[in-house]
Amino acid sequence: MSNQTTTVEPPAPEPRVSRPDFLRATASVWLGTTMEYVDFALYGLAAGLVFGDLFFPGADPAVALLSGFATYAVGFLARPVGAIVLGRIGDKHGRKVVLVATIILMGGSTTLIGALPTFAQIGVAAPALLVLLRICQGFGAGAELSGGAIMLAESSPNRIRGFVSAFIALGSNSGTLLASGVWLLVTQLPKAELLSWGWRIPFLCSILVTVAALVLRRVMKESPIFLAEKERRAHIAAGARPVEDAQGAAQADGRRFFARNKAFFVMLGLRIGENGPSYLAQTFIVGYVTKVLVLDKSLSASAVFVASLIGFAVIPLAGYASDRFGRRITYRAFCIALVAFAFPAFMLMDTKDPGIVFATIVVGMALASLGIFAVQAAYGVELFGSTNRYTRMAIAKEVGSLLSGGTAPLFASALLVQFGHWWPIAVYFAATATIGLVTTFFAPETRGRDLTLVSDAV
Repeated sequence: MSNQTTTVEPPAPEPRVSRPDFLRATASVWLGTTMEYVDFALYGLAAGLVFGDLFFPGADPAVALLSGFATYAVGFLARPVGAIVLGRIGDKHGRKVVLVATIILMGGSTTLIGALPTFAQIGVAAPALLVLLRICQGFGAGAELSGGAIMLAESSPNRIRGFVSAFIALGSNSGTLLASGVWLLVTQLPKAELLSWGWRIPFLCSILVTVAALVLRRVMKESPIFLAEKERRAHIAAGARPVEDAQGAAQADGRRFFARNKAFFVMLGLRIGENGPSYLAQTFIVGYVTKVLVLDKSLSASAVFVASLIGFAVIPLAGYASDRFGRRITYRAFCIALVAFAFPAFMLMDTKDPGIVFATIVVGMALASLGIFAVQAAYGVELFGSTNRYTRMAIAKEVGSLLSGGTAPLFASALLVQFGHWWPIAVYFAATATIGLVTTFFAPETRGRDLTLVSDAV
């Protein structure tokens, strides 16, 4: 008979958060992420619909679309910088202080875009100012999404962590809903009025969401997981360094770079698989339908609006599925669906039938911008250890966004200019989703993981 015994790992400790504090944190993260996606949805819609005329007049329609999305991509260049700078502050001084700063940066920049003079008024200074505000937006956004997901996951009960963390996706969906709803109204204006003053309304109105989110974030409590990590560091500073920490550091020194940073690369692959299809579905296709298929401008805005309404069902279901069946298998299912969606989507839109185009945009957003994003929230937090979770997760997410999300509309527009057909864009769509799919075979299952652990999940 063997003398070996089986050790059963104890369940992860539940975060010590009162119900009012939990609800306050959830609401503040929801509104903050709403602000971030009001920003990007507003800009994405504006880049596809009017910014070519306002800031790059006189260009060929495809070139104007490319120029508008180039300024869109600039904001993503600043996001990794924001992830590094603000992520380190979040790991050292807490999640709350960073989440207050990000809402000020993003909300202020978005509002100021609505007050910008156009090319006709001040010439090339207009697109230069637009780029500057996009950089400020991107810097703040670099730490917003990861910080919000971390705050939700670190404050929620383990058994429903996927469901609660999906509220970060509800925030993005709420932002897209607000942006598309306002754009749907302003696109009903005559073209002259839309280009004169109507386009400013959505940006200026974003100040209302900013103020509401800022008030809530000022009064929310710090993450209990961060407070536990802070206490652990205090013990280490006092000379009580745990043996496992010392052993882990010694082992890490002897491992190769990739092995030490496997969680980072897993998060990067998962992010590319989500972010590329997401921004193609909710941003590039809007401009493609308007500028290339030459369909009514309100069609795309209406489809995005309806998809956002459906998102309030899709997102909680995706989060629940990740709690019920696991993060990895749920994420993999969405990636498979996105790969299968790519070519039929563009073939259907090429019919130029308004009903078919409308349905294609709605389905694409439900898969690429809503469901898979909801699963990613808890998955990303659980991949990383408590010591540098904010920095490492934020950098991985934002580098992934830079490589796939923010540059996707720009790259797709360039492919359209170069080839004059949709098939290279469909290949690109499927390729980014395939990267996410392949990554799931290297990613661990993290459902219910103890977030106070210092080591990464992989």
